[in-house]
Amino acid sequence: MEEIEFYIDAAKETMDGALKHLAIELSKIRAGRATPAMLDGIQVDYYGMNTPLTGAASISTPDARTILVKPFEKKMIQECEKAIRNSNIGLNPMNDGENIRLNIPPLTEERRRELVKRVKNEIETAKINVRNVRQDANSSIRKLKADGVSEDAMKEGEDRVQSVTNSYIAKVESTFADKEKDIMSV
Repeated sequence: MEEIEFYIDAAKETMDGALKHLAIELSKIRAGRATPAMLDGIQVDYYGMNTPLTGAASISTPDARTILVKPFEKKMIQECEKAIRNSNIGLNPMNDGENIRLNIPPLTEERRRELVKRVKNEIETAKINVRNVRQDANSSIRKLKADGVSEDAMKEGEDRVQSVTNSYIAKVESTFADKEKDIMSV
């Protein structure tokens, strides 16, 4: 039973990782409000090295519709602006000589529906990841038969893995409902 407990705990840890990854991916999908996370993943050519935008500038949101990018060095403003423009996030940077402002336009109904579809894709990926973890845990438990673990103990272990999986799938569904509500609210 100790080994089965180990595999169940490992499955929970991996499923937690899948939820954390989902949260990171969903934070990149904007819901009409400006967030610094919208600029995650943008790389700037910082003296010949690709550096995350956050490593070359401070990013803030002075209001719900604006992102303010303030490069640490004035001469990096052009590189930061170029990186944002080339990132395909759909925002037009405005350079005032010291800062870069990104105005977030309000979402149209059609754009909101597209974002919900993107969220659904991320949710489905998270569910697949959770189910793959379940499959790995169950196969590890079945391999314990060679070590003399009883059929009843294996069945009980698989049932526990399934209940853990069900709880994580419910968390993913809840995350989807929250994000969909966030996106569709005007």
